[in-house]
Amino acid sequence: MADITLKGVDKSYDGKLFVVKNFNLEIKDKEFVVFVGPSGCGKSTTLRMIAGLEDITNGEIFIGNRRVNGVAPKDRNIAMVFQNYALYPHMSVRKNMEFSLRLRKMPKNVIREKVKKAAEILGIEDYLDRKPRDLSGGQRQRVALGRAMVRDADVFLLDEPLSNLDAKLRTRMRTEISRLHDILNKTFLYVTHDQAEAMTMGDRIVVMRNGYIQQVDAPQKLYDEPVSVFVASFIGSPQMNFFDAVLLKKGDRYFIQIDDFTFFIPSSKLKFCNFEEYVNKEVLLGIRPEEIGTDNALLNSSRSTSFETRAEFVELMGCEIYIYFRYKGQNMTARVPNRVNVKKGDMLRLFLNLDKVHIFDKKTEKALCH
Repeated sequence: MADITLKGVDKSYDGKLFVVKNFNLEIKDKEFVVFVGPSGCGKSTTLRMIAGLEDITNGEIFIGNRRVNGVAPKDRNIAMVFQNYALYPHMSVRKNMEFSLRLRKMPKNVIREKVKKAAEILGIEDYLDRKPRDLSGGQRQRVALGRAMVRDADVFLLDEPLSNLDAKLRTRMRTEISRLHDILNKTFLYVTHDQAEAMTMGDRIVVMRNGYIQQVDAPQKLYDEPVSVFVASFIGSPQMNFFDAVLLKKGDRYFIQIDDFTFFIPSSKLKFCNFEEYVNKEVLLGIRPEEIGTDNALLNSSRSTSFETRAEFVELMGCEIYIYFRYKGQNMTARVPNRVNVKKGDMLRLFLNLDKVHIFDKKTEKALCH
């Protein structure tokens, strides 16, 4: 069993400033969990504490039923893949992959078989006698993965392994790493600042900010039900649009007012929050770019409202178009099909899908409803 548990884990280098604070998380055996967040949020530090490469300041870490505080990295039965590959430049690919097994004095025939099997899975059989300098970035990353694979570790820790690759190769390697997880049937922890990687690879995603966990959820739930403005804006590309609004009440119904248009909040959303305490107060209204369109029929919405604006910039993305515009001084984005005929500078009427809005407390930035 390779489930991982972190209980109240803190990390501070000076005893004052905490880079990870009160981190509590349970990771199931064979799960693929992704840590995502902006630079400096503590995600790599957390991974290194699990690996034993960083001491923890407070708290406990368990791998399986074993408490590993103070246990050396080599005794945790983990394998780590780094951003910079960390290959020995003077050794061939074969010797790089064999190195940890030779240190453990495994029989030569066992080492040979393990390297052969890993090379076949990763498609690097033809590179075994080459040096790392003779390989491309993608090939080096496969070698780093292969070196981790041969160890038969219970847990694989991957720290931004694709950040040095170009966009096309990153996309392909995402697929290969996901396939590798299925083949090996092991626990994977993966760190990235790229939310697209997180959304496409993880069984669950841990969103971090300033050393704290913001939300832990499956990718689709994270996208559909963000718990805060930060998560809503960080997950999704282009990011969610936000409107300043006021919450009103007329009779027994609640309404959202944005400048000169008002709409009621459907009863299905009222179960998420006691809106009474927000009456006549400012809130934030969030809506994804794909829920703003130039044709109300395309939104598949039972309720909508519209406004006029000017297209500040139009970006063709192949099958879709991003329309960048300003509303009440705020930069916003609509995501529409590429058949929409719009050019930079055009005046256009945009429709909001009111069935898909999110409402946030303006002060705490916590979600009130989805």
